[in-house]
Amino acid sequence: MAEGLKAARENDPMDGYIADLEAKITKELKGKFVTIVDDDKRRALIGIAAKSIDPKISSDKIDEIVKDMSDFGDIAPLLTDQNIEDIMINNTKNIFVYDSREGQKKLDKKFESPADLEKFVNKMKLYATNESSGGNIMDVHMPTGSRVNIIASPLGYDITIRNFKSNPMSIIDLINAGEIDYQIAARLWLYVDGFKIRPANILIGGMPASGKTTLLNAMFSFFRPEQRIVTIEETYELDTRTQENCVRLETSDSMPMVDLVKNALRMRPDMIIIGEVRGEEANDMITAMNIGKIAMGTIHASSGRDIINRLEHTPMNVPKDIVPVIDALINTGVVYENGIPVRKVIEISEISGIESQVLLSDLYKFDYKTRAGSAILPSVTYRDSLSKATGVPPADILAEEEVRAAILQKMNQLGRKDMKSISELVRDYYDNPERTLSALELNLSPVVRI
Repeated sequence: MAEGLKAARENDPMDGYIADLEAKITKELKGKFVTIVDDDKRRALIGIAAKSIDPKISSDKIDEIVKDMSDFGDIAPLLTDQNIEDIMINNTKNIFVYDSREGQKKLDKKFESPADLEKFVNKMKLYATNESSGGNIMDVHMPTGSRVNIIASPLGYDITIRNFKSNPMSIIDLINAGEIDYQIAARLWLYVDGFKIRPANILIGGMPASGKTTLLNAMFSFFRPEQRIVTIEETYELDTRTQENCVRLETSDSMPMVDLVKNALRMRPDMIIIGEVRGEEANDMITAMNIGKIAMGTIHASSGRDIINRLEHTPMNVPKDIVPVIDALINTGVVYENGIPVRKVIEISEISGIESQVLLSDLYKFDYKTRAGSAILPSVTYRDSLSKATGVPPADILAEEEVRAAILQKMNQLGRKDMKSISELVRDYYDNPERTLSALELNLSPVVRI
């Protein structure tokens, strides 16, 4: 039998009056804790709200309420477990989690009653960022960094919690996890950098939970420090700490994705990053690319051809003749190895022109039958565009890619594989490649320096 799960402490000592008072406080303070990280300030807000309801309430009772309002019971450890990617609370029926080591599994716990679940939800509402459909749908940013979607139905509340790693996976972490190899990582570095003059416009496709955002996030280490980045997301997921000149925008009912993408063009961006492209904002993204702004984003799709089909049809409706402003399409997927789910880049393509349809040049594919990927082929279309824009011979571009693969391999050997370390070394390389290669004790010379 599943163990009952209470929203607060196992033996709740609060009488009915205090419980009712806490419910009134949480209602009054809904959404107020989003921008407050200081515990003392949160306590002060709760104290003010409590005294406005009952001027005679004691400090001890306020402390009791503060403690309970910050207690998420048995859900709390799951919010900080680095292996738990998602928590799915199906009202009072059951709770599932997605464990990165084991996949999806059912827990032996559930909420005992609708009242316990509602109390848990009320605590979460303190961190609500927006709500829609008359308050029946709500997004929440938890203090742990987790993002929560709450939807109310006649059966109760259904809650989906997405956890994020406190230290996001770096490009080297993805190499060590088997998602990519050094050659693919170096190609991504070249795409993102473009020798400062011609970075690539990139869309990362894949089905839900296939690692699209994780890959996009890891590529932040390759951005140049002087670049102004504008990120646009429905819910904050990207970790932008490595980029100083970065604006983070989040959609809401009053600021939909399409409006934020249009407005981003007024913010002097060097690069616009869209967390997920899914609607009419695709046209504005393509427009930004067409006028010389670099754009990147993720999209739900199973292949490069599927990405093209989604762009060309409703609700995106991007005219076929301008789709080729996109340079590279990267697709991610989940492969099961010995029953364990492993994320992998399964396809890399470049858009090479247009005839009766948009033409794709496939550079890499993962073979599900052999469980192996082919060696990545040299870039042709993007390489030639980069060569034309920079005056660098195509052969030198390919040689530079090899140098960058060697740099990443050396960093992995040295144990310098976190996002911050990679970002710092990449920036050193941009500033003085000879010195950086010497410091790494690599007997190589930069092929391209711009």
